[in-house]
Amino acid sequence: MNWETSNSWFGPPDKESGAWTPDSGSKSLSRLWRTFMTARVTIAGVLLTLQASIYALGQPVREAMTLLCVAYFVATLMVRLWARPKPPGNTFDAQWLSTVGVDVLAFSAMNFLQSGTLNYTALFALPVLLASVLGPILLALGTAASVTLLLLADAWWVSLQSPGGATAHFLQAGLSGSGFFVVALLANQLALRLSREERRARSSQSAARMQTQVNELVIDTLADGVLVVDTHGIVRAINPASRRFLTTEDMAHSAPFLLASEEAWQPLALLVDLTFQQRTPQQADLSLTHSAGHARRLQVRTRLAASRDGSHESMCVMFLEDLREMEARVRTEKMAAMGRMSAAVAHEIRNPLTAITQANALLEEDLQDTGHLQLTAMVRQNAQRLGRIVDEILNVARVQEPAPQAQTLQLDDMVRRICSDWTQQTASSHLLHLHLGAGDCAVLFEAEHLRRLMVNLLDNALRYASVAAGAIKVTTERSVPGQARLSVWSDGQPLEKTVRSHLFEPFFSSESRSSGLGLYICRELCERHGALIGYQRTAHGTVQGNEFFVIFRSAIAGAAPPPATVDTLSN
Repeated sequence: MNWETSNSWFGPPDKESGAWTPDSGSKSLSRLWRTFMTARVTIAGVLLTLQASIYALGQPVREAMTLLCVAYFVATLMVRLWARPKPPGNTFDAQWLSTVGVDVLAFSAMNFLQSGTLNYTALFALPVLLASVLGPILLALGTAASVTLLLLADAWWVSLQSPGGATAHFLQAGLSGSGFFVVALLANQLALRLSREERRARSSQSAARMQTQVNELVIDTLADGVLVVDTHGIVRAINPASRRFLTTEDMAHSAPFLLASEEAWQPLALLVDLTFQQRTPQQADLSLTHSAGHARRLQVRTRLAASRDGSHESMCVMFLEDLREMEARVRTEKMAAMGRMSAAVAHEIRNPLTAITQANALLEEDLQDTGHLQLTAMVRQNAQRLGRIVDEILNVARVQEPAPQAQTLQLDDMVRRICSDWTQQTASSHLLHLHLGAGDCAVLFEAEHLRRLMVNLLDNALRYASVAAGAIKVTTERSVPGQARLSVWSDGQPLEKTVRSHLFEPFFSSESRSSGLGLYICRELCERHGALIGYQRTAHGTVQGNEFFVIFRSAIAGAAPPPATVDTLSN
């Protein structure tokens, strides 16, 4: 028998070789195979029981019939226990002989041996159904044709024994054969349809699983927290962001868990209950306070995922956002907008300011009166102050531009040159004490940015330092192997706590005459180059002072990042 037509219960054949490729439909094939094999064993057992019953009733039993039933029972049992379903091939398959072929031959022999007494024609439905459901249409029709020919042969043999009933026997054989053809065709078509539906269902399940994986991946990578809670208050799903928002270091929860199990989560549980009761989305700003005193402020939004037909339980989906992070983003956006606006205003101010400065200088040359000269001096000083503010605002705008390529710099050499230039410009060489201890340590920083960073720190130190010799100290050293540390210390007065908490914020200053942008620019420059900037109150010798320090990113590949181990940091 040729198996060229593809079997609906197997995977599709390879397009090039025509070989069978397994898919998940083999599970359905195995179930059907076991069902048919069990049915064959059951029928064989029934036939043996029938022979035993005839013998027990005292009726004559043909020895050949008994041996045939025993042989058929043994053959079906062996196939059920040891044989496994195999895919159809392009050549004659032994599987045909051990199943459908054995059934057709065995039932034909029984029909022949019991001619005139019992009729076993109905048993031929089993091999026809087996071939139709598990095999291609050619096998199904071939089996029905074989059964029909054997029934006609049996009718011919019976007609030789009793010519009077030949017509009835041939008519019965023809009708039975026609019925088997119809059964084979219908069963095969039903099997094909079920196979298509099963493949379509498997495809839908595969697409659903893929969509679920994509959804889980997206939810897991969201910066916002996501919780899925059922009507009983049990959390069915939680993403890493939610776990970070809800738990502390000494708490570990993985779904499913009861949302009301922690006292700190009671506001969330109440909001879930309100969502289910009112069947409308809710939004609230909540504060979750844990037993250790740790508190987190969250903005919580809820959405109800309700089943349309009522076949599934409704779920409440909660979206959590850290209010501190939201406020920080708002501040950043406001500062970016303010920086752009300030840069535009600064450009517009610079031109008229230059004209004012030049006109004031020309006027000052022609004046002789002391009072008038004092007024022009005030104009000059305030114009210079406005010029510095304009320069600082433009520096902020430049900091927000794309960062240039970081350079590998020898820290000690760069610090020495920058300090030398600064002392010459400010005439403060007697105040500055320089100690270089980083050796040949190289750092990743853009040269002009490092100069701007140090000039801002030195100007800040000069503003608050005393006039004593060595009131400003600049130090470089190795903090850890491969990492360098720069510090600018001055003997100024201690900073108030409120000032320390806002040191690196833009436009914040403890003096009314300062723009408050110097330290903010320093922080921005450090962040762009992966460095760490911070402040601490420390002593040099017996003198207490204020120290601003920078820990640089090492130029050595794979070196550890700067550690955050001091009091006031900005990174």
